[in-house]
Amino acid sequence: MREASRTTRQKIADRLREMAMEAGEIANEFDIRTSVALDHVEHIARSLDDTDEQLLVSPPTCQECGFDEFDDLINRPSRCPECKSESVSEPAFTIE
Repeated sequence: MREASRTTRQKIADRLREMAMEAGEIANEFDIRTSVALDHVEHIARSLDDTDEQLLVSPPTCQECGFDEFDDLINRPSRCPECKSESVSEPAFTIE
């Protein structure tokens, strides 16, 4: 399929097959809002259900205390529930 005829979602899935990316990185690369990037990632995950591939999520992690057991693995939390630090990394996504 020609690159120009591929949808943004297909292009994002192709990039996630190549490397892990955070939602902000996806948004910057494809010139979309971060919330739209997350919508695309969630849809890509559902579309992989009937394949031998899967979307892997590296959870958000507190840069201060290392906490990584957040309830919502997709969205970036505003602060750490353990130490209250606002230095929390975004989750990263990849397809394997």
